[in-house]
This record gives sequence, structure tokens and C-alpha cells, in this order.
Amino acid sequence: MLKPNMNYSNLKDSYLFYNIDKKISAYSKMYSFKHIYKLGIGDVSLPLCSAVISALHGAVDEMAEKETFHGYVDECGAPFLRKAIAEHYLKRGIELEREEVFVSSGASDELGDILDLFDKANSALVIEPAYPAYVDANIIAGRKIFRLQSSQNEGFAPYPDKSKTADIIYICSPNNPTGAVFTRDKLKSWVDFANKNGSVILFDAAYEAFIEDEDIPHSIFEIDGAKTCAIEICSLSKTAGFTGTRLGYTVIPKALLRNGMSLNEMWVRNRTTKTNGVSYIIQKGAAAVFTDEGQRQIKENINVYKSNAAVLTGALDEIGISYCGGKNAPYVWLKCPDGMSSWEFFDYLLENIQVVGTPGVGFGDNGEGYFRFTTFGDSEDTRIAAERIKELLRR
Repeated sequence: MLKPNMNYSNLKDSYLFYNIDKKISAYSKMYSFKHIYKLGIGDVSLPLCSAVISALHGAVDEMAEKETFHGYVDECGAPFLRKAIAEHYLKRGIELEREEVFVSSGASDELGDILDLFDKANSALVIEPAYPAYVDANIIAGRKIFRLQSSQNEGFAPYPDKSKTADIIYICSPNNPTGAVFTRDKLKSWVDFANKNGSVILFDAAYEAFIEDEDIPHSIFEIDGAKTCAIEICSLSKTAGFTGTRLGYTVIPKALLRNGMSLNEMWVRNRTTKTNGVSYIIQKGAAAVFTDEGQRQIKENINVYKSNAAVLTGALDEIGISYCGGKNAPYVWLKCPDGMSSWEFFDYLLENIQVVGTPGVGFGDNGEGYFRFTTFGDSEDTRIAAERIKELLRR
């Protein structure tokens, strides 16, 4: 008799966004005439830039002609895109071989799939508050999970705790949900920690394009020693608006070895076994992102989201609400006022000013009492929401 993966029974109910949608739906039925200002879900609101659209149309046209038609693509990524990404890293002084870059259907997919590289007996360390999928993916795999609770005192970006070692270490910078960034010094401490313990860091760099400060690393491979202990997972979803087209990329250095095995070679085998690669059309669109014109255009969109962040943080500054993020990240993580719980504050905003965010407790127990706003929303909605927040909380 077939036995299912019983680890699924150990998952907590995925109630966060379900409950949010349920509350919004109920409120909308009662007050259908009221507009709801959604600053909760981290989806983009601006379209793909023209350089990407042109490349996508060109690729579609290629598929219409026998001479230019493309069938299967390389499972690890089209050579032209892998080369473009490696050259993008080189502009930051990071030398990569094309074969160290792998094209994926998005960071979320890759964060789950990459666990195939590790034995189920390996443990995982998650710095909370955290993207919930880090925990859930390892619960499904049956791994032991250690949680390192970060706090406002350390800017939600802690140094390693020597009492909490693990085989797989998750670091997200800029962080979702807190908007925290890891300084060069902190990343160096984690790299040294991982190399000393034989751990592998899974570095989630999905939001690196939002970094403004020159001294904040965009990539973990800016840190000496990272190529022997880290895998970097990136995304074009928030960088270039690919949430609906789906494309990301992963860097696995050839120098990353464990027990005499190359994780790069293992991932080649994994991809050639489990996938047929990402759509040629989408990869052509992605390659346009890394052209000079593509970079210029996506930065225009990113600047809109940064302006949204400035509007939100400016309102919070004016009324004295403490927060993290907003400058180098597209998320603003604030302390709920008057000792409210995360869900109490959610209800308070929805019922009084029709503004929706994300309760912090959904990102881990130590997220209780905190709240996340995203800056990816419509600019006018964000401006009005900020004014409403300011007026309500000033009372």
C-alpha cells in the first residue's frame, strides 16, 4: 500500500494570505463602495519594460519560422543568457564561469528544488522573521530545523550564534519581510562560520536591485571565501517585473565541494534529469534585462517603488513609528502601535482606513507585534494609504 509523505502532516495551516483574502472579501461584501488600498501582497504593479517586450515579440516571431524555430533549450539555461548573467556579475567584480550560472523558472521554485542537493539528515537554520517557504520546504523534506530569532536591536540581521550550527543556512538580504540588509562585516562572519562548520549558505538575493548604499553587498560572492560555502538564488520577479513570466537564476560555484562531490556537477545532473529548461521566449526576454538599455529601463521602475517606500517611511517618521527597511529594500517592517498584536493591527487598518498590509506573525513567532507593508503597489494608492495611516495613527 502506498505511503504518502507524512511530513506534510507536520506543516502548519497555510493561513496567512488565506486569512488576509478572507478578511478582505468579507469587508468588501459589506462595504463594496469603499476602495481598499493593498500594501500586503508583494506583487509588482508596473508592466515589463519595453526592451523586454521587444525581445519577447522577437522571440515569438522566431518561433513562427522554420529557419529560426527553437525546440528544446539547454536544461541549465540558454548559453546566451548564462553568459549575460555572468557578465552582469563581472561588472561588480565577481568572476563567474558561464557554467556556474543556472537559469530557473523563479527563485521560489529554485529554493525548493535546490534541497535535492542535500541529504534529508542535514539540518537547516532559518533566521526569523523569514519567508515561510524556507521552513515549509524543510518540513516537507523531514529535516530538523533550527530557528535563529532576530530582533530590532540588531536590525533584524544578526551575527551567527555559535550555539546554533546547521548544515544548510538561509540568509535573505535585502530581507523579506523585514527589509533588513546584511552588512559586509556580517556576511563575512556568516561565510567564515559556514566554512568552519562545513555548512552551505543558501543566499536569497531576490531583492538585491533595491540596494542603494554602496557598502551593502548585492551578492554574497563579494565576500572572500563565499565560493566554497554559498549558493546564490536570484529572481527577475521584483527586479524586472517577471512575476507573471517567471524567471530566475542560481549561482553554484565549481569550488563548492562537500565530501568530494561537486555541488555544481550535482546540479547539472539534477536539472538534466528533472527539467527540460525554461522557455526560450522567456529567456530571450530575460537577456534583454541585462543589456545597458534594459538596465536603464528596469531602474526607472525600481525607482517608482523606491519612491513609494519613501512616501511610506516619511509618513511613519512624521508620527514616530519605528520601522526597518524601506531604503535598501521594497518592504517596510514596523512595530505595531499601542501594543497591538499583528492581526489586531491588520483589522484596525482595514476597518478604519481600508489599508491592507501583512501581519508579522505570519513570518514566525517573533514577528508577532510587527507588520509588513510592500512598496510594489500603485503610487497613488500608496500616497493615499500613507496619508490615511498618518492621520489614523496620529490620533
